[in-house]
Amino acid sequence: MIGKYIRERLSWILLLVFLQGLLLFIAAIDNSIPFKPVLYIVFLSTLCIVLFLIVRYPRETRFYKSLAAWDGSLDLSQISHPNGPLETLTMDMLSLQTELYKREASLHLVALEQEKDDLLSWIHEVKTPLTAMKLMIERLEDRELKSRLMYEWLRIHLLLDQQLHSKRMPFIQNDLFIEKVALEPVVTAEIKALQSWCIQRGIGFDLSLAEGEVLTDAKWLGFILRQLLTNAVKYSHDSDIVITSEMNGGHVTLRLQDSGRGIDPRDLPRIFEKGFTSTREHQDSAATGMGLYLTKKAADSLLISIVVDSIPGQGTAFTLTFPKNNEFAGISGM
Repeated sequence: MIGKYIRERLSWILLLVFLQGLLLFIAAIDNSIPFKPVLYIVFLSTLCIVLFLIVRYPRETRFYKSLAAWDGSLDLSQISHPNGPLETLTMDMLSLQTELYKREASLHLVALEQEKDDLLSWIHEVKTPLTAMKLMIERLEDRELKSRLMYEWLRIHLLLDQQLHSKRMPFIQNDLFIEKVALEPVVTAEIKALQSWCIQRGIGFDLSLAEGEVLTDAKWLGFILRQLLTNAVKYSHDSDIVITSEMNGGHVTLRLQDSGRGIDPRDLPRIFEKGFTSTREHQDSAATGMGLYLTKKAADSLLISIVVDSIPGQGTAFTLTFPKNNEFAGISGM
């Protein structure tokens, strides 16, 4: 800030230096003017100028220092009170723009809320005919047709569920209820929901839950498992998905291991990015690139860390590490 302050006042400093040099030059060429007294006056005035700049520096830079430290939010209380007319003009323009942005943000938020409510209402309306459709499919006697229709029904159901949770995601903190959750009922419920698809693809499950309870939100944990199991079933065939839990370093870990096609090593760093599908199966138009993105967002809100291990052609393992009780104190009030 000192360098900027000097550059800002450089024209004034150069003017003062020029005037002092001019006095010395006139005293040097004019024999009627004593040079030493003029030199003494120049020295004293220069000293006064330097002291003046030192004293004025903190006062004249306080406002701009606070402006440089401002985080760019709509809270202008972080900026120091302006001292001069130019600082006041700057502050007035910032206040004007901030109020404009606040009004625009408020309008956008209202529109976003309305859009979310409309979409959620539509999704809930669609669920009614979907439920009726499922009941009709279950009454079919043709097993092959029944299996194919149930698979297509399940795809629609999962896509709607994914869309529903994507709209709820920005407000997930308002929806969390942290409690001790039994893992087995949550896991088995998600497996049962995928039962028809798993039978069609010849996929079984091997459960070994040594640790039966975790501290989390049951509904959002179910959503996370739903996305991971859907991926495991989608990219596996005629194999078992192994689900285990254990205590590791004071944390409960839940591991989902499939024997599917695996993930390309170059894709691993990007699988949780929004919209990313795959570089190896890039022509797969059915993939939305939203499942793992939403999974990571939900897991972060629940303080669950996710580690992925994958070997192409041999399978993929997702390991969920749940937080300890005291790590949830900040968001659960426990």
